[in-house]
Amino acid sequence: VIPAKSQIVDVICNVTTVGDDSGAATISVGTAADPNAFLDAVNTKALGTTHGTLDTEATNVGTTDLEVLADFTGATGDGTSGVATLTVMYIQNNNLS
Repeated sequence: VIPAKSQIVDVICNVTTVGDDSGAATISVGTAADPNAFLDAVNTKALGTTHGTLDTEATNVGTTDLEVLADFTGATGDGTSGVATLTVMYIQNNNLS
């Protein structure tokens, strides 16, 4: 949960161990209202670091706390390994509105 009146400055996905699902394997990060607001379908079958694309809606939390949600999708669901770290960087009490 990101506190109200905060500013999100970056969302980072770092895949350190590739996933072994036989189909596509992705992570999206967003909110209940916009499930891919910060990261959209990042490939977890390749090592790497991906920074999110942040628009005004994403960066200005507003007057209520914001729950950030991550959703992993394994296309076939047969994967047994893989490691990714998600980091949300924000400035607390940096009200933009």
